[in-house]
Amino acid sequence: MNTTVLIIEDDAEINDMLRILLQQNGYRTVSAYSGTEALLVQSGEIGCILLDLMLPGRSGEEIIRELKQKHGSPVIVMSAIHDVEKKVNLFSLGADDYITKPFHNDELLARIAARLRSPDGSKPASALTFRDLVLDTEQYTVTCAGKTVELSRHEFALLRLLMEHPERTCTKSIIYDTVWDYENSADDNTLNVHISKLRKKLKECSPDTEYIETVWGIGYRMKK
Repeated sequence: MNTTVLIIEDDAEINDMLRILLQQNGYRTVSAYSGTEALLVQSGEIGCILLDLMLPGRSGEEIIRELKQKHGSPVIVMSAIHDVEKKVNLFSLGADDYITKPFHNDELLARIAARLRSPDGSKPASALTFRDLVLDTEQYTVTCAGKTVELSRHEFALLRLLMEHPERTCTKSIIYDTVWDYENSADDNTLNVHISKLRKKLKECSPDTEYIETVWGIGYRMKK
């Protein structure tokens, strides 16, 4: 996996903060402070791009398409924009993901991990494992303690997201965006119901084991 992240942010303090955060979590970083500089330093070594929209000279919106065309690296937009129409327009320009400022560090790290691609374009292994829990992403099957678990589409997607990032907390925001894919029906009650059903089904297979824990006020993660 290519773990180099290009940070495009003109605020030196924020750029430096992001650089330190990513490096502490095992990523290599390259920093750019304007759209023009970003296009100059982008290369095939870049696995993911963090792009602030408010840049001097050429704005982030103006360079998204060019960034995507050069090497195809996924672009995660960082902005304080809350207008849904403007967000949708960013995806039409080529953005792969969007995170609203101010954001939680765990959410940003989870979004980066979800977007990074393998350098050879190969697919990840189809089986995800956590303790005695096995999820096959190609066959869409789940077994717990050797027993088959029947899950709904959203339950499967929710468990898959948590198992893909077992060391991190998945915030409610990233769960809504990933599992419900920006559907308006996603809310706290919907998420709580799905988590409850998922826990119940896993407990039926392994009554003495807790697989998912709540991080109050933030989201959920696999229980260590």
